[in-house]
Amino acid sequence: MFNENNFDNKVAIVTGAGSGMGMAASKLLAMNGANVILSDINKESIVLLEKELIDLGFNVKAIQGDVRYPKEVNNIVEQTVSIYKKINILINSAGILKPPTKVTEIDETEWDLVMDVNLKGTFLCSKSVLPIMQLEKWGRIINFSSTAGRSFSMVGGIHYTSSKAAILGFTRHLAKEVAEYGITVNAVCPGLVDTEMIRSSMDEEKIKNYAKSVPIQRLGTKEEVAELVNFLVSDKASYITGASFDINGGYLMI
Repeated sequence: MFNENNFDNKVAIVTGAGSGMGMAASKLLAMNGANVILSDINKESIVLLEKELIDLGFNVKAIQGDVRYPKEVNNIVEQTVSIYKKINILINSAGILKPPTKVTEIDETEWDLVMDVNLKGTFLCSKSVLPIMQLEKWGRIINFSSTAGRSFSMVGGIHYTSSKAAILGFTRHLAKEVAEYGITVNAVCPGLVDTEMIRSSMDEEKIKNYAKSVPIQRLGTKEEVAELVNFLVSDKASYITGASFDINGGYLMI
């Protein structure tokens, strides 16, 4: 298959690569020639993905890590540099969703967990790769926000909405800081996408009803989000930074 976006010799780290949109983004980047570090808290999932992609002839490496902890994030980055000598692309897709519990019923531990994975993880990973990207004078960072970050969440709690809204501010500010180094920073804002995380948090009837409320009349696919990510890290998007991209079937139009 001819690939319009050729990432030969580019090195990408994808967090949350063990499932959902992170897995789809990892596969597409690998198919388009990138050397991909598959990172996730779930070691088994990324090892299986690593084997699948290596068997297909792609260059990938699984490195387990929890984005909440600086030591684990730095270990992912250090191992990547030891293998490939550089890092060009970071996809911050690791995330967690908790049910729409009322704010008065959310305990501090659950609040901290959601904020740490979704927001702090994005911060720690970006902070760790930036010195390497600055030396290269080229870089692409994609942060995963959500339709919730633009409005509110239909399936998650206020902690999820807050974390995803904060990611949009983080994206804009970081884009301004690092533009002089040839690094772009953008966010994607998926609506309800057919992933394992959504399937585990909603029953089939609720999913069908939600799909009917979307103008395009269906859920999004992981592959559609991966295509958007693929474009944003390509040279075709080199003049785009500090932006957020809705991909929600028309559910939210701004």
